[in-house]
Amino acid sequence: MNEEKVTKIKNGKTYVAVIISPEFGAGFVTWNDEVSPFEPKVVKMILNGKIDEITKEWCKKNLGLDVYVPMSQDFEVVWVEKGQRFSINEYDGSERLYIENELKYTA
Repeated sequence: MNEEKVTKIKNGKTYVAVIISPEFGAGFVTWNDEVSPFEPKVVKMILNGKIDEITKEWCKKNLGLDVYVPMSQDFEVVWVEKGQRFSINEYDGSERLYIENELKYTA
């Protein structure tokens, strides 16, 4: 799993890009354990407006992963302050990011 992260600085604080898939159907990160929520190649595609190019074939070619990609390709980048603990929870394929105390990821 790639742990490289895309960051930005705003008001003197560093923020880390986190991928979620908020529409109902399938969660990109939660349905694919081998995909990092920080995957820089996917983050850059989203930020560059190339969401529709993120396909199963693209992931295999560019990430080396055979993963499930939501049909709606509803990817979103959420910026989380570096060091902040968070979780990505999924219900019926809809992913939401929660800042919590007991979490799986740290930005």
